[in-house]
Amino acid sequence: MWSSGRRVLQDLLSQAAVRSFSLTPAQNTVVVERWWQVPLSKMGKPARLHPRRHRIYKLVEDTKNTPNKKMELILTQTVPKLGGRGETVFVKKSFGRNKLLLEGLAVYPSPENKQMFAEELRLLREGRLEDRIQTRTGQLTVDFLKRSQLKINKMPSEEFQLTKEVVCRQLLKKLGVVVPLQALTLPFEPIKEVGDYWCEVTVNGINTVRIPMSLLPYEDQSAAYKKQLKIQKQHQGLGATVRKIWALQSIRLKLCNLYSCL
Repeated sequence: MWSSGRRVLQDLLSQAAVRSFSLTPAQNTVVVERWWQVPLSKMGKPARLHPRRHRIYKLVEDTKNTPNKKMELILTQTVPKLGGRGETVFVKKSFGRNKLLLEGLAVYPSPENKQMFAEELRLLREGRLEDRIQTRTGQLTVDFLKRSQLKINKMPSEEFQLTKEVVCRQLLKKLGVVVPLQALTLPFEPIKEVGDYWCEVTVNGINTVRIPMSLLPYEDQSAAYKKQLKIQKQHQGLGATVRKIWALQSIRLKLCNLYSCL
């Protein structure tokens, strides 16, 4: 009696183990289901499967080829090419664990950390001007403007004047930077004479960058384009001539080798 009870208990445990193992999702597995539903059979009899129809399956889940999810972190310091302090970033798990978390450059996005950094960013943006810090995008804009130079061609009209509106349009056209009128400063306005000047751009009300600016004489764009096409054709013709010369020289060397063999 004791042996039979023990055997029943072992059977139950083995069934539970098998069931729990089957319900646990494993790595590199493919989950499929039959395309055609199997009809119900009578109690105690096996299901009647069609020899071809019930062998067609459709894919439900492929855990092997699923894209790896990235890790969400909050930066505690400014990381180049990634983000600034308080920004939420999504990185690879290996990079997040072995680099950012290990060196203390980031923390997990818990509700407490999110609230703390949100409050910090709010105080920095709404506090005193001397206490504010530049955002990562703003700092990249400042670095780009420091390396830039603006050249503007004068229009053929005698009434042409270089005003703030014109400079803002040229900054967007030539440099791809949107500058509001209140963030732009000119040495004097309007500018009419050809020469070298400067303009100052204030980024986010914090950093001011002085950009060299030149007002150049009017240049006919169509004439310059035609001149450029002419130069390109000359270079192409010269390249074709050089290729012909090299082809003739190779033929001459082959003939010389052939005569020497004879």
